Amino acid sequence: MQSGKIKEIWKLLDSVPDPEIPVISVVELGVVRNISFTNNAYQILITPTYSGCPAVKTFIDDIKSCLKTNKIFNFDIKIIYAPAWTTDWMSVETKEKLRKYGISPPSNKVVCPQCNSSNTVLVSEFGATACKSFHKCSECLEPFEHFKCI
Repeated sequence: MQSGKIKEIWKLLDSVPDPEIPVISVVELGVVRNISFTNNAYQILITPTYSGCPAVKTFIDDIKSCLKTNKIFNFDIKIIYAPAWTTDWMSVETKEKLRKYGISPPSNKVVCPQCNSSNTVLVSEFGATACKSFHKCSECLEPFEHFKCI
């Protein structure tokens, strides 16, 4: 694959699941920022969701594995921190995938992904990961995580 195959690289990386939320890909999450072809190699730029994100090594390992499985060996992965990652990089479709998976998508208004009620209570500022908070719906009584706006 050469420089004309960048769209195919994007498609391949769109099949790499987020290690913490496997219903969305690293591309859908917005972690993969850019792919270019320079000096006979693909340059893949990734931005972690936050500087201390424990999933960064897994992102990198999974991207490497995907590319090597597809016989692409001429690539470099670089972590960039500016601009800082933001939930604004998630599409409406990605946010809907989160909701269907049972995670309240990033929004200033926390809405239960089960019954769509905004009558919710914060249980903990942190869920299973630092980028999510834990809530309980006062209508259907279901617990759920909310992806924080960052």
